[in-house]
Amino acid sequence: METLSTSNCARFAAKPLTHSGTPAPVWLAALNDDPLPPLDLTDCPGLVVVAPHPDDETLGLGATIAQLAASGVDVLVVCVSDGGAAQPGATPLDRTRMAATRQHELRRATGILRAPSPVSLGLPDGQLTDYEDKLTDVLAEILDRSDVRPWCAATWRGDGHPDHEAAGRAAATACARTDAVLLEYPIWMWHWATPRDPAVPWDRAHSLPAADWAVLRKRLAAQCFRSQFESSADSPPVLPTYVLPRLMAVGEVTFR
Repeated sequence: METLSTSNCARFAAKPLTHSGTPAPVWLAALNDDPLPPLDLTDCPGLVVVAPHPDDETLGLGATIAQLAASGVDVLVVCVSDGGAAQPGATPLDRTRMAATRQHELRRATGILRAPSPVSLGLPDGQLTDYEDKLTDVLAEILDRSDVRPWCAATWRGDGHPDHEAAGRAAATACARTDAVLLEYPIWMWHWATPRDPAVPWDRAHSLPAADWAVLRKRLAAQCFRSQFESSADSPPVLPTYVLPRLMAVGEVTFR
């Protein structure tokens, strides 16, 4: 199993969210011309989904979570950070309020996906690189709890967001330590990368086909994260309006 991946944080930083990034039609044309092979999940004994922030599990794998849960597979969402640093320049009180809001949104979203209550580790949002070793130990303990080793899905180690990459590296190391199957799902790759981008491991990419009802459930779960997608009186939305439609359009993809 690979345990190293080149960081793409510089690529993401060079194309901030004020830039619309690679449009969904460009991705859809490329995926239509060169379809990704589907990943067979019938042998998945259970899935631990590692989300750096409250909402990553839904945005990245919401339909997959819904389908696995409906088929009787145990799915556990592990939310790593408290999500409190979503707004730049927030005061400590603002961060505390945002963290509480996002945890509430997370519980509602996972309920819609019919997953059990998530495990929230509460590490500082925006600082996961500093807690990578601790996170590795926690994830290895979670993966090692049962006789039947669950698979582990985490944000891709090259996704571009520092927290996403740190969570991905920790999950990869935990999987190597426990001999668990590692899946990596991209979120911000769809923003900064382009089709056939050499920074993306397309040779390991698989699609995760989803039934219409599961896609609808994902969309409903995503709407729980109002703190991220709706503007407030004094600030625009944390996630611009184009983010969710693009993620819904391209579907769910994993690197294995």
